[in-house]
Amino acid sequence: MNIMIRGKHIEVTDALKDYVMKRVSKLERYSDEFQDVQVTLLVEKDRHRVEVTAPINGMILRGEEESSDMYQSIDLVLEKLERQIDKYRTRIAKRLRTKVLKDHEAEHPVEEEAHQVVRNKKFQAKPMSVDEAIMQMNLIGHNFFVFYDADSHHMSVVYRRKDGGYGVLEPEM
Repeated sequence: MNIMIRGKHIEVTDALKDYVMKRVSKLERYSDEFQDVQVTLLVEKDRHRVEVTAPINGMILRGEEESSDMYQSIDLVLEKLERQIDKYRTRIAKRLRTKVLKDHEAEHPVEEEAHQVVRNKKFQAKPMSVDEAIMQMNLIGHNFFVFYDADSHHMSVVYRRKDGGYGVLEPEM
């Protein structure tokens, strides 16, 4: 597992780096297939936020946590990722079609929960720019908006971020 640690508005000290390496490397007990795990440490005012992105065979596990202490944020985000792995263990293993996840069934029994689709909605997808999509999203009062990007000629999603900014999800073919 290759762990890349980045700091924004914070100097990543050796102690902090060692702590992140020690905690993130525990993900290896779930799978040997983790590739380049990216850890971003951010400080904004008195809030310490940690973002972890862990690709595993084409899928991405992602967690983000924030608290008043960086070490606590690291612990919280790793707990979140471990819960995600436990929750989706069966589905991930089926999707990968290999025994990627090591057997922790005795420690963490997995209950497969069925997701029930309660609504199916169709919509017109006219070509528009990202700015138009953001305007449409704000007009209808949603946190996301699916649109046909006139520039890339693909379906895309614009969404409102927690920090008040906007993000765009674009598919890679």
